[in-house]
Amino acid sequence: MMLLPWSEIETVLLDMDGTLLDLHFDNYFWLEYLPHCYCKAYKVSYSQAKALIDQECKKVQGTLDWYCLDYWTKLLGLPIIELKQDIANRIQWRKNTELFLARINEMGKQVVLITNAHPSSLALKRSKVNLDPWFDTILSAHDYGYPKESQIFWARLQQQIGFNPEKTLFIDDSLSVLKSAQEYKIKYIYTVLEPDTQQKPQKNNNEFGIIKDYANCF
Repeated sequence: MMLLPWSEIETVLLDMDGTLLDLHFDNYFWLEYLPHCYCKAYKVSYSQAKALIDQECKKVQGTLDWYCLDYWTKLLGLPIIELKQDIANRIQWRKNTELFLARINEMGKQVVLITNAHPSSLALKRSKVNLDPWFDTILSAHDYGYPKESQIFWARLQQQIGFNPEKTLFIDDSLSVLKSAQEYKIKYIYTVLEPDTQQKPQKNNNEFGIIKDYANCF
C-alpha cells in the first residue's frame, strides 16, 4: 500500500471485527460453533442446522438485524451472547494493530471505533482486548438504529463527532460498508487484505486501497 498522507488526515474511523480484531472468532462462531449448538439443542443434523442459519442470515444481510444478538436469540431460541462467551478465548488483535493505534494517537488524530456489532458483542470484545485506551469514542451502529451500510448512519455520526469527510481516513473489511462511506464522500478509504487470518485473502478488485500490515502505514 502507499504511504498514507497523514498530514492531511484529522480523523481516523476504524471498524472492529476483521479490521482491528481477527475475524476468525466471528466466522468460527457463526459458521461452525452456532450450527453445532443448534443441532445439539434441536436434534437435527449439522448440515440442516447450518443450512437454516445460512438461510436466515441471507434474509437480513445488510440490515441491523444481521448484527443484532437479541434478534438471533429470539429467532433461534439460543442464548447467543452466552455461546459467544464459550469461545471468547479466540478473540484477538490483528497483527500490529496496537502499534498502529499507538502511532495515530501519538500524532494527535481523532480516533473513533465504529462497528455494526451489537452492544453485547462489543462489550464482550472490550472485556477480552484493551480497546478503550486507544479511542476518543467507541460507537455501535445500534446506537443510531442504522447500520454503516446506511447513509443515515454517516449523517448521525458526523453530527455527533463532527468529522470532515475530506480529512477522514476510514478502514473496514466490508465492501458494502466501504461503498457506503465512499457515497458519503469520505476521502481516504482502505480495506484489509486478510480480515480472517485463517482464511484466504479477500478480493478487492482494486476499488479501494489495501492494508496488508498496519506497520507499513507509516
